[in-house]
Amino acid sequence: MKLIFIRHGDPDYAHDNLTDKGKVEATLLSEDIERYKIDDIYLSPLGRAQATAKYSMDRLGKSGKTYDWLMEFPAKFDPNLSETARMAYENELVINKETGKYEKRIIWDLLPSYYNEHPELLDRIAWRDSEIAKASDAVTKYDYTVESFDKLLAEYGYVRDGLIYKTDNGNDKTIAFFCHYGITSVLLSHLWNISPFVMFQSMATAPTSVTMVATEERQKGFVSFRTLRCGDVTHLNIGNEEPSFSARFCERYENDWERH
Repeated sequence: MKLIFIRHGDPDYAHDNLTDKGKVEATLLSEDIERYKIDDIYLSPLGRAQATAKYSMDRLGKSGKTYDWLMEFPAKFDPNLSETARMAYENELVINKETGKYEKRIIWDLLPSYYNEHPELLDRIAWRDSEIAKASDAVTKYDYTVESFDKLLAEYGYVRDGLIYKTDNGNDKTIAFFCHYGITSVLLSHLWNISPFVMFQSMATAPTSVTMVATEERQKGFVSFRTLRCGDVTHLNIGNEEPSFSARFCERYENDWERH
């Protein structure tokens, strides 16, 4: 079985939709979508993912099923709970003028220097006891997400057992998830058996990029997932469309026209 994770197009976050560029990206994706031979489609409930998927679903003549756990990973860090962990986001913290307290923020996009001082974040188990985890709902949200994901995989005959999956009746289906960068990072970390912070720090996927993993059953009934492509933007290259910079940070600190 193959799993395809497709990030939404260039986002208009203010309106939870697509920018004009995002609509072009979603159109180009739809023109290339048939080659993936998708059987089933699952969607994030957020508008930017739904809008992206519609182009491809219309092309395929298919509908999709929406799950709340496919929305952008919703875990939030509370800077008010840990002075130490605040250093991970020190250049992006916002104080609420009414309350005088720091506002909560997404848990990824940590400063690289913080990882250097807190390598536990990159450990598959130890990240759960990190200061950032303690000052957030990351563990609870992570467990809900991956348990929901495993429940869906079980419906296709693949049951999680420790670090691998088992099956009595595998299949050759291809299922697609139209979702987001953060949630894809979480799901891949679960399949790869690594800390989600490895993904948050080490991977960026462009809008409408395609990431594919496939089952491997080298021993009868014992299954692992192996990544075949990650952040593929072939459809954008074919259409001469430059990938959006969204999800990336400046290549050089001096590049003040890029996101810091």
